[in-house]
Amino acid sequence: MIFRNRRTAGIDLGLALSPSYANRRDVLVLGLPRGGVPVAYEVAKALGCPFDVFVVRKLGTPGREELAMGAIASGGLRVLSADVIEFYRIPAGTVDAVIEREQRELARRENLYRGNRPPAIVTGRTVVLVDDGLATGSTMKAAIGGLRQLHPAKVVVAVPTGAAEVCAEFREIADDVVCLATPEPFISVGAWYEDFRQTTDEEVLSLTAT
Repeated sequence: MIFRNRRTAGIDLGLALSPSYANRRDVLVLGLPRGGVPVAYEVAKALGCPFDVFVVRKLGTPGREELAMGAIASGGLRVLSADVIEFYRIPAGTVDAVIEREQRELARRENLYRGNRPPAIVTGRTVVLVDDGLATGSTMKAAIGGLRQLHPAKVVVAVPTGAAEVCAEFREIADDVVCLATPEPFISVGAWYEDFRQTTDEEVLSLTAT
């Protein structure tokens, strides 16, 4: 399954989620900026549920930035991939420098996307966490870890596409997982979109303002 773009992928994902989660007062949809936000926006429309963003930053492996060595999320939570760090022999000082850089960007995005608007209430709700795909899953793991600290009733991971083994792993971490396509070989998230241009801050702001 190849999706035309993130918005159309969100429409398809919303249809798949609707039987279980549409028109429920306890459901909240959260998109992971930036690429997950257009997907989440369409999911929220399909479900008739509130929509917000949850800021998470991938920690790219130096020299191989597309490969995540971990991620950080709102609230100071961090997830590190010990296997990646050990395999590439990444010094602790380098890891700390990447974390510091991405922490600054996380703070910038939270301020830009939310401003003075308080975050959506998560406690006691069913939260549908949406991204445009799952490759290593480190970003989504950080998001789930951050959300668990806010005591949601249920965490649902929802993506249009993902690596089969990663989607399977999330069935042990989340309360529900909806992954529309798990192609083999997976290659990358972008390989399964006709249009995978980078989502801009302006696009995120336009969607969160509606």
